[in-house]
Amino acid sequence: MTTYIPSLTLPSAIFANPAASILLPVGLGLGVGYSVSPKSTQKTYLALQQPPYRPPPQVFGPTWTSLYALMGYAAYRAWTTGSTSINPQTVQLTKQGATLFTIQLGLNLIWMPLFFRLKRPIEATVDIVALTGVTGYLTYIWSQVDTVAAWSLAPYLGWLSFATYLSAGTGYLNGWNFADKERESKSSATGSGFNKDYVNQAPKRE
Repeated sequence: MTTYIPSLTLPSAIFANPAASILLPVGLGLGVGYSVSPKSTQKTYLALQQPPYRPPPQVFGPTWTSLYALMGYAAYRAWTTGSTSINPQTVQLTKQGATLFTIQLGLNLIWMPLFFRLKRPIEATVDIVALTGVTGYLTYIWSQVDTVAAWSLAPYLGWLSFATYLSAGTGYLNGWNFADKERESKSSATGSGFNKDYVNQAPKRE
C-alpha cells in the first residue's frame, strides 16, 4: 500500500490553488505533446497497424486537455476537502492520494515519449498498465475523501482503460516493433504533405 511520501508528492501549495492544480497537468501534458512533435506523432500513429475502434488522431489533443483539467480539479477538490478535515484518517488518505496523484502524473507524461519518440511499445504498455492501476487506486482512495473528486477522475480512468487497449493492441499487431513503420506518401489530392489514411486502411478510389 502506498503511503504519503513527501519527496514523491507535489507541493501542497499546488493542490490548494485551483488554478495551479488545474493548469499544471494541462501545461505539462501540452509541453510533452509538443516536445514529441505533433506532426511526427500523427505520422507514426497513421503508419502503425491499429486495433478496431481506433479514434482519429485529431481526437487525442482535446480529449487529453479536458482530462488533464479534470484530474487537476479532482486534486484540488480532494485536497481542500480532506486536508482541513477533523478526522485524522481522512487527512492521511488525502495526503496518500496526493502522492498517488503525483506518481500517476509522472507515469502519464512518460507514455508518449516511450511510445512515439523512442518507439518502445512494450515499455509504453507496461507504463500505461501501471498508470491505470495507480489511477484506479487513487480514485478509490479519494472516494473516501470526497465523492466529487472521485467522480471527476472517472472519465480519466475510463479513457486510460481504452488507451491501454489501444497501446497493447497496436504493439501486438506490429510485432512489438515500431522501427521503420512510417511511410511518407504524397497526397494525391494536393501533391504535398502526408497521406492521412491509416497504413492498414484500404486505399481510396480516385
